[in-house]
Amino acid sequence: MSAYIFDTETTGTEQPDIIEAAWLEIDAPTTLQVVSQFEQRYQPRHPISLGALAVHHIYDEELVNCPPCTTFQFPAQAQYMIGHNVDYDWEMAGRPNVKRICTLALSRMLLPQLDSHSQSALMYYFFRPHARERLKNAHSALADVQNCRFILQKMLALLEQPVQTWEQLWELSEQARLPRLMPFGKHKGTPISELPPDYQDWVLRQDSMDPYIKLAIQKARQALHQPPITTNAQ
Repeated sequence: MSAYIFDTETTGTEQPDIIEAAWLEIDAPTTLQVVSQFEQRYQPRHPISLGALAVHHIYDEELVNCPPCTTFQFPAQAQYMIGHNVDYDWEMAGRPNVKRICTLALSRMLLPQLDSHSQSALMYYFFRPHARERLKNAHSALADVQNCRFILQKMLALLEQPVQTWEQLWELSEQARLPRLMPFGKHKGTPISELPPDYQDWVLRQDSMDPYIKLAIQKARQALHQPPITTNAQ
């Protein structure tokens, strides 16, 4: 099974282009040994926004001789993509056909008591004596995938039942991504299982609704032996 910890830096939120990409190919969740490493900068089609520049500190003029961002390709052999808020980088990579493992979701499930689950906050939580040094290059793609690997290693050690395969870790990530509470709307903060049936029906019929909210409702209905509702979303 081929798994990659992946991260990108981009031009911003409006018409984002990749300007830097990095990955670590990892052998297995039992060891997290690095098999190969990649880092590359790219010339974007759109200017870098000030907000993005303030995060990654990469200047447009540093990218003029880099390959075009349209040439980026995620490894075709990859089966799993790992990242902190992995969906964003998956989108930037062109939505490759991989299973996504989200370390942000895992951290929220395993460490609900923390006031922040950002990657930098988790570095301070797990590696306080050395975090400041390790975060000096935070928001460079390579530094971020390296830090993500450190955090994943610590979180795996918190599990009562060791994870042996990437498929098991993906299943745990999928479980972690299911919201326990409704995150918005008139029932914000209400446990998913306690939402009124008519509101559940309404949520399930919304094509634009977060699929993980829908899945959480469907699982809650199944647990209560309520009939599922037919929707167009899969």
